[in-house]
Amino acid sequence: MTFSDMLNDNITLLKKNGDRVDGIKASVQSKKIFINRSDVLIETGDLIQRKMSNGGEEAYEVIDPGFHEGFGGIEAHYQMTHRKLGLPEAKAAVQSITYNISGSNARVNNHSTDNSVNTFNINPDVAEHIYMLRQEVKRVLPQQDQQPALEVVDAIESQFESSTPSKAVVKTLLGALPSAGSIASIGSFLLSALGG
Repeated sequence: MTFSDMLNDNITLLKKNGDRVDGIKASVQSKKIFINRSDVLIETGDLIQRKMSNGGEEAYEVIDPGFHEGFGGIEAHYQMTHRKLGLPEAKAAVQSITYNISGSNARVNNHSTDNSVNTFNINPDVAEHIYMLRQEVKRVLPQQDQQPALEVVDAIESQFESSTPSKAVVKTLLGALPSAGSIASIGSFLLSALGG
């Protein structure tokens, strides 16, 4: 019998940043959790959820990941020290995971199927001018200066995609772009599109 044969628990790793890794084989003990994998990064404060064959669930907070590099015939593995969480504490810990989401009409589906259609509208003239702004940045700026300027253009676009774009924010962002070429005239059009 190998060590891997003793990993008969199925666990899910819930990272502090919101990432989730399902289907990890482990051996959950009263003081330690053993995982025979090195392709997953486990850190202090991460949560482990154990689903049992009887339908029950347990949750653990990682105190010390206890990662051990491979040696001889022993593969790299974790020998985690954990703290078992009670049901109310586990629910609170799972609910406190932060999900950072961005983009047009971004959303999260947790253990569900989403069959909705996600659409957003941006004025076609504004979309065309944002495209022209990107092209002008690429034309005017040297290669090494393009990426920061394109990130500013992305921020301008996200302002127009939001339900309440801020003219002051767009004006400040446009001010961060070089005034070379037709960048200034494109910027003037975008500001006028916000009215007021």
